[in-house]
Amino acid sequence: MGYFITFEGIEGCGKTTQIRLLAERLQALGHAVVLTREPGGCPIADKVRAILLDAENSALQPLAELLLYAAARAQHVAEVIQPALNSGSIVLCDRFTDATIAYQSAGRGIERDIIDTLNSLACQSQRPDMTVLIDCDARVGLERARRRIEAASGPREERFELESHAFHQRVRDGYLALAQAEPCRFVTVDGNSSIEFIFDAISEQVLARLAGKHAVR
Repeated sequence: MGYFITFEGIEGCGKTTQIRLLAERLQALGHAVVLTREPGGCPIADKVRAILLDAENSALQPLAELLLYAAARAQHVAEVIQPALNSGSIVLCDRFTDATIAYQSAGRGIERDIIDTLNSLACQSQRPDMTVLIDCDARVGLERARRRIEAASGPREERFELESHAFHQRVRDGYLALAQAEPCRFVTVDGNSSIEFIFDAISEQVLARLAGKHAVR
């Protein structure tokens, strides 16, 4: 069985950069790595992603949003994550179930029990072995995210970036509460530091976890 690591954090926290750097480091060390993301990660889920992140879909209702995330995740887990773990790969996923709890429960106000039920159904009981939370100030993250969107040449995936600061603060608080509740799974890193400092902190923790996993075996 492989090892499942997820990266979480608010918009603009730097997780996408860090997960790519970690994938490169692990591959250089000889590990088989599958790098993926949510929403998306496979052709069908990518089509759902386009709906979820398109700012033109501002009328999308919170419950409809939640169900779309669950549908995309069910496809992604079955098609990508579970087969990769079964083959012994390290799976690095940019967002997973914790994002749904932070955004749709803490952010939108949907009851946690509903989200937990959908996550359980979509994931076939698959849970991350380790979660890296890159935490940063909500205003700082939003400003970074907006600069990234303006510089991008592809689709403007900005529906969440257009939400209020208060919404993103609730999401951040939701993430921190999750990390506090599961300290053995979460590693929380200061996202206000330099890219190099953050990467060193993450890679040290990940390599230590992987070494412990192999030592147990």
